[in-house]
Amino acid sequence: MTLVNKTKNTFVLTTPLYYVNDVPHIGSAYTTIAADVIARFQRLLGNQVLLITGTDEHGQKIQRTAENLGKAPQEFCDEIVPSFLNLWQVLNIQYDRFSRTTTANHQAIVKEFFQQVWENGDIYQGQQKGWYCVSCEEFKEERELLDDKRCPIHTTKPVEWRDEQNYFFRLSKYQTKLEEFYQSRPDFIQPASRRNEVLNFVSQGLQDFSISRVNLDWGFPVPVDSKHTLYVWFDALLGYVTALLEPDDPEPTLANALKTWWPINLHLIGKDILRFHAVYWPAMLMSANLPLPERVFGHGFLTKDGQKMGKTLGNTLDPIALVKSYGSDAVRYYFLKEIEFGKDGDFNEIRFINVLNADLANDLGNLLNRTLNMVQKYCAGKVPAIAPEVIPVENPLKAIGLRLGEQVKQAYETPAFSEACLAVLSLVQASNKFIDEQAPWSLYKQGKQEEVEAVLYTVLESVRLAAYLLSPIIPNISSDIYQQLGWGINFNNQPESSIAAPFTNHAKWGLLSDKQQLGTPQPIFKRIEPLKND
Repeated sequence: MTLVNKTKNTFVLTTPLYYVNDVPHIGSAYTTIAADVIARFQRLLGNQVLLITGTDEHGQKIQRTAENLGKAPQEFCDEIVPSFLNLWQVLNIQYDRFSRTTTANHQAIVKEFFQQVWENGDIYQGQQKGWYCVSCEEFKEERELLDDKRCPIHTTKPVEWRDEQNYFFRLSKYQTKLEEFYQSRPDFIQPASRRNEVLNFVSQGLQDFSISRVNLDWGFPVPVDSKHTLYVWFDALLGYVTALLEPDDPEPTLANALKTWWPINLHLIGKDILRFHAVYWPAMLMSANLPLPERVFGHGFLTKDGQKMGKTLGNTLDPIALVKSYGSDAVRYYFLKEIEFGKDGDFNEIRFINVLNADLANDLGNLLNRTLNMVQKYCAGKVPAIAPEVIPVENPLKAIGLRLGEQVKQAYETPAFSEACLAVLSLVQASNKFIDEQAPWSLYKQGKQEEVEAVLYTVLESVRLAAYLLSPIIPNISSDIYQQLGWGINFNNQPESSIAAPFTNHAKWGLLSDKQQLGTPQPIFKRIEPLKND
C-alpha cells in the first residue's frame, strides 16, 4: 500500500487499549496520565495532536469472566467500558479518540489487514502445542514459567496445556528484518533497559506465533476460515489503526485510516506488553508493507508500600478514591514527579502527602501567595513596571529561567517527567530563597522602592514560568496561577490554551508585564493534613 506523506506538525500517541476483564486500576491510570501530559505538551508546541486510548474487548479471559457472571460478553464489556471513561474524566485526561475493538469499523480494518498479510504468504495453518496463560492471552515458553507451571506475570495463575490446530503468522521470516530495523532505529524501543530486553529476546530466535483460536466464540472469525477466531493480540493492535478513521470517512478502509495521521509517533505501554508492541506489531506491519511507528516506550510497574498490588493481597489502590480524596493534579503530580518514568515505582500515602505539601502547598503555593500579598502592600497591587532586560543576567532566578524552557522541553520529549518537575522545582526553591535573602519588606522600610519592585517582579515572573512549564502535569493549579497573574488562560481548554499560550513565547523568562491586572491572592493548593498513625 502506498501512503501519502503524513501531515506535518502532527503528533499521534497511544495508551494501550486496556483489557476490560475488570474495572481500571492504578496502572491503567498511570500510563494514561503520562500520555495526557505528553499530548498537552505537544499541543503547547503548536502541533495537531491525536491522543488515542480505548479498550481491548475480545478473548477467552473476557468470555470466561462474563460467563461466570451469567452475562453475554458484549453486555459485560458494555458495563465495564464506562468505568474507563469515568476514570479518564476524573483524572482530567483529554483524549481525542476512544477505540473499542468490538466495533464494526474495527472488524472491517482487521479483515482488510489480515487479507494483506495472507496475500503476502505470511499466514499458514499448523499445530499449536504449548503452555497458555489465559490472563496474558499468550503462549509461554517452558523456560519462562515459574514452579508449578505458573505464569511469570500472573504468578498465582497456572498456565493451561493446549494442543490444537491454529493459524500462524510467520514471525520467524522477519528475524533479520527486525534486527536490521532495531539497528537503524536505536530510539525505537525506550528506555534502554527495555530495548536490551527485546534485543536479547529476538537474538534467541523468533518463532512463528499463533493468531487464531478454536473453541472460542468471542472475537472476530478468521476471514478465510470461520471455524477459527482471531487471536486477541492480532485483533487488538489494529485498534490503534481503527482509531485513526475520521468520523466523516465514507468507509472503514486502511487507506482512509492511514491517510492523515500514520505512522504513530509514540506507543506508551507497560513493560508487560513490550514484546507485542516491539516485536509482533512491527513484523505484522512489515508484512502488510506499512511504515512502522516511531517509538515504543515501556514504563515500569507500580507497587504499594513496597509490595506488588493485587486483589489476593487486598492492597489494591483505587484511582477514583485517590482523586476524590486529593484531587487530580495531586495524583498526576505525585506519580510523574516521584517515579522515574521507565523504572518501577512505589506509592506510599504518607510520602504522597509529604511530597504534595512540600512542593505544591509550601514551595509553589505559598511563594505565589506571599509575593502577591507583598505586591498589594508595596506596589499598590500592580505588576511592577520593570522591563525584564533590566534584570541582570546573573540574577539567580533569571539565570535559571533563561535556560529552563529548553531543559523542560527536552525532559517532556524524552519523556522524563521527574526531571521536568525537578528542574522547575529548582526555580521555585531558588525563588523562595531569593525572596528571603532580599527581604523586600526590609527594602521597603528603607525606601528602596525600585529594588523592592525588581525583587517582586523577578519572583512573580519565575512563578509564572514554573506554572506554565508544569501546566501539562498540573493543569488546574497552573490555570489558577495564570489567572491570579492576570491571564485569562485556562490550561484545560485545548487547543485554545495552546494558541493563547504558545511554548515559543510562554516558555521564555521575562513575559510578565505591567499590563497584567493581578487577581486576588488565593491558595492554589490547600495543605493536606498528615495521616494519623493508628
